[in-house]
Parts: sequence; C-alpha cells; structure tokens
Amino acid sequence: MEPIRYLGRDEMDTIHRSALRILERTGMWVDHLEALEYLRAAGCRVDMDRRTVKFPPEVVEAAVSRMRQNFQTPGRRPLRMSVRYSQVRLESQPFRVHDDFTVSAGGFCVFICDLDGRRRQATLEDVRQSLKLADRLDQIAYTGLPCAAQEVPVHVRPVVMAAELVKATRKLGGIETFRREHVGYIARIGEIVAGGREAHRRDPILVGYAEARTPLCIDAVMADVMLAHLELGLPQSLDTMPNGGATAPITAAAMLSLGVAETLGGLVLGFAVDPCATMTLDLTPGYCDMRSMHFRYAGAERAALLAARVQMVSEYYGCPSGIHGGKTDACVAGTQVGVEKAISMYSAVMAGAIGFGTVGHLENAVTFSPLQLVIDNEIARYVRRAVRGIEVNDETLALEVIEQMGINGRAYDHDHTARHYRSEELLSPFFECLSWGAADSLDRERFERRAAARARELLAAESDPPLNTEQEAAIDEIVKEAALDLKP
Repeated sequence: MEPIRYLGRDEMDTIHRSALRILERTGMWVDHLEALEYLRAAGCRVDMDRRTVKFPPEVVEAAVSRMRQNFQTPGRRPLRMSVRYSQVRLESQPFRVHDDFTVSAGGFCVFICDLDGRRRQATLEDVRQSLKLADRLDQIAYTGLPCAAQEVPVHVRPVVMAAELVKATRKLGGIETFRREHVGYIARIGEIVAGGREAHRRDPILVGYAEARTPLCIDAVMADVMLAHLELGLPQSLDTMPNGGATAPITAAAMLSLGVAETLGGLVLGFAVDPCATMTLDLTPGYCDMRSMHFRYAGAERAALLAARVQMVSEYYGCPSGIHGGKTDACVAGTQVGVEKAISMYSAVMAGAIGFGTVGHLENAVTFSPLQLVIDNEIARYVRRAVRGIEVNDETLALEVIEQMGINGRAYDHDHTARHYRSEELLSPFFECLSWGAADSLDRERFERRAAARARELLAAESDPPLNTEQEAAIDEIVKEAALDLKP
C-alpha cells in the first residue's frame, strides 16, 4: 500500500539543501575536543576556541552517500535495531505502509499512575511490574523501561535498569545512557544476552543514543555517549527534537530543516570517528504549546509534521525507521487520550513508519500508566486491522454465495460467513457494538474497568524467565561492579 505523502520530491530536495546551508553557514557547537579533532580531520572547518564547526556541503553529501551505500550492501550486518521509542532497519527497503509495524513500550518515566489511580514516583517494583505487563501484551513487540526506579541512584540507574530489562523480557527495546561510563557496562550485559561480543555486534541490543540540544548543539556528555558506542562497533544516530516556537522556528519546514541539519551533523561525526560505522538518521520534531510552553507530544499539527519526517528519513535518505506514536498530552484517561493515541498511531503507520512508540504514557510522556498500556495495546490492534489491505479473489468476492442468497436472502448462517468473520471483523472485548442499556453499555468507565482487570490478570500470570541462572548471575556481577566503580 502506498503511504500518505505530505512532501513532493522537490520539497524534500529543498529541505535537504536548507539543512546543508544551515550546516555550512551557521554550523554547530560541539563541546568535545576529541569530536572536534575528528570533524577537522574529516574536512570540516573547526574553531577550537569557540568549539564551533562549519560543515562543507561536499563533506555532508559524502557521509549521506556512504550511509546509503551501506544500507544497500547485501549481507551487511546488523539489519535492524531497537531504539528508544521504536525500531530502525539498517537496510534499504521500499517506502510503503508496513502492516507488520511494530509497537514499542518504554520511556524511562519518572512517574507512574498506578492501577489504583495514584500518581507517584516510580519504584523498582513498578519497573518489574511494568516490564512483566509489557512482556505479556500481544501487540507490544519491543519494550525498554516504561518507568525508572527513582530510589536507584542516578549515577548507576541506567545499568541497573538495563539489568532489570533483560531479566524480564525477550522483547528488548531501547534504553537510556546518561554518560560514557554507562555504555561499557550495558554493552557487557547485552553481550551476555546475545551470546558474545560478535553476536552482539551482529544483532545489537541495549544500544543507547546521543541527542543534540536544539538549536545546533552537541554537548560533551552526548558526544561522549556517541563515541563510546562507536568504539564498541555499535550503531548510532544523533537524535534531535526541535521544538517549534521555542528552540526552532514554529513552521514545519523550518523544524524539519533544522532537525535534518542536526542529525546530518551527527552522521558526519559518526563516520569521522569510524568510516566503517553503522550510522542512521533520527529527528523527532514537535511544537511548543504557546499556552503552557510544553513540548507537545500529540496534536493534529504534529501528525502531519511527523509524517513528513518519516518521508524525509525513510524515503529521501533511505533509512527505514519508526516514529513517535501512541502519544498524548492529556493527564488522565478520556476523550482527548483516545483521539490523540489513535490518530498518532494511525497517521504514523499510514505515513510509512515501520513502527511507533513509546506507548503506555500520559502527560507528554512524563507519567507511565499500566492501565493506559493495556488500552494502547487494544488501540494498536484496532489500527493494525484498519491498515490491513483488502484481498480480492474468488473466495472473497463470494459470487457463488451471492447467487445462493438470491434476492432478499441472508448470509449470517452461511458457511462462508463462518469461515471468514473472525478474520474480517475485529471482535475486541474492548470495542463493542451494543444496544442502549444492554449489559454495561451506559457505564462511562467500562473501558478503563476492563483494562484494569486485564492488567491485573496478566500481572498475576506466571512465566518462564528469559535468561538462565548463569546469565543472571553474570549480569548481577556487572551491576555490582558498576555500583562500586561509578561515582555520583
């Protein structure tokens, strides 16, 4: 199925040329001496005193060409990787609607709105329960940490959380790294799960990311994180989140141009560090709500913006990727949540994203809700059915059935109906079609009640651990080592 396109080829070319102009004339501030040396060696114009970098267009274009060539090289590994909110595929693919889209949980939320409706700081037990729930929900393909244990000291929290993740599920999604020192410990955990260093490089898991600070800044910590991953042979991209009206001009074209410029700057840096690196692009723009000054994670205007972003990254640059989806700016379940979650999922998929995430959030992704995670799982199922194509063949045309029914006939007792209704209709226990007053049709909170009951049912179920005792023991030793070595 062809995706919805918001940009023509000429418009994408214009955004690309605008990004080149930004990098050439304005440049970026890179607060990292080693990174600056790499960029200077790559042909960039570097002012070491001001720590600014101007990127000649030919240097940027060479990096883009190298990335595209890598994606088109048969047999090159890795082929895909989970990132913090979705997934990236590191090979060239046709730009299309992916009815096999993936749904990701995660987010490292500070707060949780628990099943009793209390909003509070997340604990280690909340982390374990949230991972258990995500592992059991059938639409969730990948999960990072839906919330992060606030009682675990910050200086060791990413390592502890990565250990909790791999002990809870095989649906390993993206993780967070706050500083260079975390990367090595987390990579060692990944190697234990994957079966060794080379296996981990071929199919990387638990890979963190660097993020630009819009506009046009890469601070020392993020440069450190990127370089640490590259030194281990792990894929990287420089993510960026231009905030229209706050850290970027408010128009969509400007946000896209600025975000593309920033992530292209990261691309040049990555190949400057390692010409054989696996690099991709990532940007996640959004609008600043001029009433609250919040970064809007949902909103009608962001649906079009993110769809255009999918086009730029996946179609123009040839990097199949996921995007934000299943997002809401609301703080409690209700009409706004339902509209924003459904639209942001559906528009992401119809724009050609290979997946979306992270789901289960309220309040601009600040608060995790296990209740909402169950609801989002059902909305994702709804969207998956909505984007499925229509099969046209002799069986589905059912001309013989129509002839047998004749004029004024019926189909509800026909074998053809019995064969097909389960695959044709989405018969979800959450989305019903009842008469007024039947069953609980007038209960305004029936959806939430059923979701809470389903969450408790799934959390009560037993399951086999994903790791053996030797793997768990080895990971526990890494966590102990990190706790001793890492300083606040």
